[in-house]
Amino acid sequence: MTGSEVPHSFRLAYVPGVTPTKWVRIWNERLPDVPLTLVSVSPAEAFGVLRAGGADAGFVRLPVDRTDLSAIPLYTETTVVVIPKDHLVATAEEVSTADLADEIVLHPLDDTLDWEKLPGQPAIERPETTADAIELVAAGVGVLVVPQSLARLHHRKDLTYRPLSDAPESRVALSWPQEETTDLVEEFIGIVRGRTVNSTRGRGGPTPPQPKTKRKRPDTGGAGSGGAQRKPASGKAASGRSASGKSTGKNPRGASGGAKGGKSGKPRRRP
Repeated sequence: MTGSEVPHSFRLAYVPGVTPTKWVRIWNERLPDVPLTLVSVSPAEAFGVLRAGGADAGFVRLPVDRTDLSAIPLYTETTVVVIPKDHLVATAEEVSTADLADEIVLHPLDDTLDWEKLPGQPAIERPETTADAIELVAAGVGVLVVPQSLARLHHRKDLTYRPLSDAPESRVALSWPQEETTDLVEEFIGIVRGRTVNSTRGRGGPTPPQPKTKRKRPDTGGAGSGGAQRKPASGKAASGRSASGKSTGKNPRGASGGAKGGKSGKPRRRP
């Protein structure tokens, strides 16, 4: 294989909490000759990596600056509050921000939620990362509000989480530089949107229609075939002969010739 024949690669960035496994598997099935490389990035650096060419596309959290980046919103996450398992809030199925009024609510610097006003009581200082905030929750310092995927990512046996009904939500999107919408980017967009391999925007285009095979008409002339019998040629069958002129060996007269059920031949003489 020469240098010009070496296949291109595709670099896919993703922020914490996003699991691209399903889409990567489909990519590997459809484009086995184009390796896909995953690039883990923080929410703060994700857009810089895309603009600098460090990745061809990436799973990010909205909002996205549409000046030079394109984005396709994919899904919205449930927001939860992370608490110790023995916390009073753990007894409820769902809580509201009012239930956290007396709690110290940690606000890490990499927070992905767009708060107008943070609920609860502020901490003395903000943790650097969500992972640091999780450690503080485990130590009993406060509680943490995050998208559910981040609560799962930083799961600990001594912690649990509950849905927070009136908190801002985080939306995940696929983003890429507008000026770099390559064929491979289009391929990945198709995978994320659920296009089949035979889609008109797939690599090989749609599958051409198969030619229709002409069915032979079944022979309906034979007896027992379920169709009407063919008419005898030139009336020959009525004389006991086939169309070819040969004798059929059958009495063509049927019920209309001679006595019903009688034998053919000369009549007996009476004594």
